[in-house]
Amino acid sequence: MSHPGIRTSPPSGVLLDTGDEDDLPPHLLAARYGLEVSGARPSLPAYTRQVWFRRHFVTAYATARLTSMYANARLGQLWQVMTPLLNAGVYYLIFGVLMGTRHTVTNFIPYLCTGVFVYSFTQASVLAGTRAVQGNLSLIRALHFPRACLPVALTLNQLQQTLFSTGVLAVIVLAFGEPLTVRWLLVPPVLVAQTLFNMGLALAMARVGAKYTDAAQLVPFVTRTWLYFSGVFYNLTTLTKHAPGWAGTLLEANPAHVYITLMRYALMRSVPASNLPPHVWVLAIGWALVIGIGGYVYFWQAEEEYGRG
Repeated sequence: MSHPGIRTSPPSGVLLDTGDEDDLPPHLLAARYGLEVSGARPSLPAYTRQVWFRRHFVTAYATARLTSMYANARLGQLWQVMTPLLNAGVYYLIFGVLMGTRHTVTNFIPYLCTGVFVYSFTQASVLAGTRAVQGNLSLIRALHFPRACLPVALTLNQLQQTLFSTGVLAVIVLAFGEPLTVRWLLVPPVLVAQTLFNMGLALAMARVGAKYTDAAQLVPFVTRTWLYFSGVFYNLTTLTKHAPGWAGTLLEANPAHVYITLMRYALMRSVPASNLPPHVWVLAIGWALVIGIGGYVYFWQAEEEYGRG
């Protein structure tokens, strides 16, 4: 016969006083009975192993997204290249022709196209990351997997598009008289560093976008402002030479500008080493590690919150 306030635990048959259990927080209640909290965040090493274990899902999801993005468009995958080319055409008309920027930069069209293609990679990764959680709530609630797989997959999706675009960019650069040089070997490490940077930024923005749904509406304005300070369609020295010392240093350390300038240096012989920011490779690798690792840890810290509610 049971007694009020006394409960028999089925696994052990031990009588436990349950009179104060209603006041215990879930994690202490779970610890008392040797249970695990549902959806609890794993340790960072365990979480990383889980993400790596699902790497095939990540790559498959990224490829599927790439295939489906333009499935209903007549030109299909050509839009991967046409979109940045059309943007480059608009910038050429406004800044190159109307504002005369093309007269201040050697071989302006390859210079402009490189800037647009490289910046588009970062911009698209940030936008995709911001919507990574909110745009996949049905998947998150239906399946159990590390949520970091989503922004990582979306960044890889943008990398796949960028690799295709880089091939077209190489043709443009060669068509306008830039020779094939040994500096082209720098393209892969630049892309690797930028991808790690973009991935960390996408992970960080995925957490922000999951908590603040309006972030997806605000981010395009932020990235557009960032565009104008990244030297995409002009030589950034036109700003830094008139700016205070600290402002010039910040502009040159801008990660988007760092990766754009490195890619221009790799592909264009007309871009000398003197155009590179000081300590450019330290900046490129530093941004990749700080933002890549920092964004990953920042996303992991809220792992148990995604898809709740």
